[in-house]
Amino acid sequence: MRTDRLWQHRHVGVRVHAVRMCWLCDHPTATRQDYLEVVRGKVLRNGWMVQYVEDTMPFAYTVGLSDRNLPEVLVTSVSPPRALRLLRALAGEALRGARWGSGDRFVVPDGPAVEFVDVDHPDVHCGWAVTHAEGPIRVLQAVWADGRGRWPWSATFCDGRQRQPVLGLRAA
Repeated sequence: MRTDRLWQHRHVGVRVHAVRMCWLCDHPTATRQDYLEVVRGKVLRNGWMVQYVEDTMPFAYTVGLSDRNLPEVLVTSVSPPRALRLLRALAGEALRGARWGSGDRFVVPDGPAVEFVDVDHPDVHCGWAVTHAEGPIRVLQAVWADGRGRWPWSATFCDGRQRQPVLGLRAA
């Protein structure tokens, strides 16, 4: 079963401490509209937020970048802290003027190389971002290379021990 979780996080020095907290679980009488108001409040205060989805193949995505005519960014098969680090770095680069399209590669500072892929069905994977934007949005998946620089389309990716779903077609 898939569970979307709201990230609660705070800064302490240069380290990020993240606490996972299922808002809807902690507020059993709340509705999806109540949670949407929480999402919109976080985006209003911070400019954007990260939505983590716990699943057999977990993923996380940004909500709010589309308010600035930027694509939302999504990562798959990463832990909540790693998702937050990657998405924070990528959103920061985008907000400072970086622009990527499908097929572009970028090395995340203190992180992996990523290749961007247009997500085929943002409405399926990024429900809160679509709902927040009140319409169609563009989402780029940041497909990450493993520690040896291998991509998930390689048979030797992560020595065959881990999978990373790619939610769209690679640019030719």
